[in-house]
Amino acid sequence: MKKIQYILAGTVLASFSLGAQAQTQPQDTTMNRTVVVEQEYNPDIMDASKINVLPKVEPPTVSKKAVEYDATLMPATHIPAGIMQAYAGKEMQPKAQPGYARLGYGNYGNLDARANYLFSLSPKDRLNLTFAMDGMDGKLDLPDDGGKWNSFYYRTHAAMDYVHAFNKVDLNVAGKFGLSNFNLQPGSINSKQKFTSGDVHFGVKSTSNDMPFQFRAETNLLFYERQHDFDLTDTKESIVRTKADVTGHISDEQFIGLAFDMDNIFYNGNTLKNYHILSFNPYYLFQNDDWKVRLGAHVNYTFGYGKGWFAAPDLSAQYTFSDSYILYAQATGGKLQNDFRRLEAIDPYASISTQAEPTYEQLNAAIGFKASPLPNFWLHIYGGYQRLKNDFYTVLYKTNPEDTEAKNYYFMQDNDNNIYAGAEISYSYKDFLSFNVAGIFHSWNAEFDEDQLYLKPAFETNARIDIRPISPVTVSIGHQFISREGESYWKAASVNNLYLGGSYEIFKDISIYARANNLLNKSYQFYRGYPAEGLNFLGGVSFRF
Repeated sequence: MKKIQYILAGTVLASFSLGAQAQTQPQDTTMNRTVVVEQEYNPDIMDASKINVLPKVEPPTVSKKAVEYDATLMPATHIPAGIMQAYAGKEMQPKAQPGYARLGYGNYGNLDARANYLFSLSPKDRLNLTFAMDGMDGKLDLPDDGGKWNSFYYRTHAAMDYVHAFNKVDLNVAGKFGLSNFNLQPGSINSKQKFTSGDVHFGVKSTSNDMPFQFRAETNLLFYERQHDFDLTDTKESIVRTKADVTGHISDEQFIGLAFDMDNIFYNGNTLKNYHILSFNPYYLFQNDDWKVRLGAHVNYTFGYGKGWFAAPDLSAQYTFSDSYILYAQATGGKLQNDFRRLEAIDPYASISTQAEPTYEQLNAAIGFKASPLPNFWLHIYGGYQRLKNDFYTVLYKTNPEDTEAKNYYFMQDNDNNIYAGAEISYSYKDFLSFNVAGIFHSWNAEFDEDQLYLKPAFETNARIDIRPISPVTVSIGHQFISREGESYWKAASVNNLYLGGSYEIFKDISIYARANNLLNKSYQFYRGYPAEGLNFLGGVSFRF
């Protein structure tokens, strides 16, 4: 009898113990786990080709779909079933390596060197250091059977970027240095050219949504020197560039904002005139799950050289239906400041003969449709019209009209317009396959002469496929084609670049890579009178540390 009483008492005590444990056990937080994601630094290997791009069209965005979880009840496999303990750990992806470096070399003396390191000084302080150098040194075939040219072109870039996160504001301090050193064709007034640039940046931006308004403000000191030009030897340009943007909430779906830019441009000597630009961009935003509407305007006033007012629209509307189908329209524009940095991007080989007028994008109107009928598949169709005032092009200049060997090119400006229509499709399947195909038609109309259309694109296509057959191997193949506007003598050869690239991780965080461009060995040019490389390849080693 006593034995039975002891058994019953033990059973009661065990039930009380389990009941107390169930009451004091913290709530299961299995579904509330913290995931920390750090993007790994692994930039694409870029070649020296100039990429022609469509005038800026604001990319549509799509609201994220709700995440669906499998909540099916699972039967117990053991009887009696055990009690599941609360999940108390923190789940996170493997931390990305803070350092990256690569070094490669190829024919035509192609050089590819890059290094980057991110210092996490504290939870609120980060410092990023970057160094890059690329270029070539080899013999190129000049257009129109102009013979061989011993060409070299080297670019060096170094940068420092520091961010300190306060409770509601981020402070950013950065500095950059750039150097472009290259030579010109035989017969040019100057045999070589060198561009030197330096930037200093100070900025703050709000990071808390609890504040009554969001803001961003920065000031930049920009320095640039062109060493050789026709009449502008050792010309230096200094810019003080100030920017600010403030956005306030009217309601949960409505915002008003004002963006302000001010550029103060100074030149040494008396050849080029100093000037100052004030830019205002007031706007209204409406945004919910279906609509995103922006109503605004760009207003500029210039003091000094090129003084006067300029205004352009800043209008866009986007409608999303069925979660992944988007219709959008826009009408935008603005003033493009033609400082030395922009001139180098347009054509580094062309010289400045007179001071450049500002380029005005008087209108860039577009309509488009973007859809994702299947997971990871996107279709984008669009068309539009663009009008530019004081657009750039280059012409051949001869100090002596009878000099057939002269190879001096300089900038000219005039008005033109462009009607365009294009389409793009993209698809990705897990980490195994991804591809992107894009094409665009242009119809340019120049108001001055056919020189304006010499390098203008008439039809562009760009296709690329990336495949990862096994985990450590990635293979890429692509093709870039650009047909030119103009007729007969005034029409440049089409760009026809078939390229192949790949990488293989031989050890953890150590990979070898290679890329070959212009596999068809075609002759074409991205800058007037200056040839692109023929069949060329580059290979090297990359490290993460």
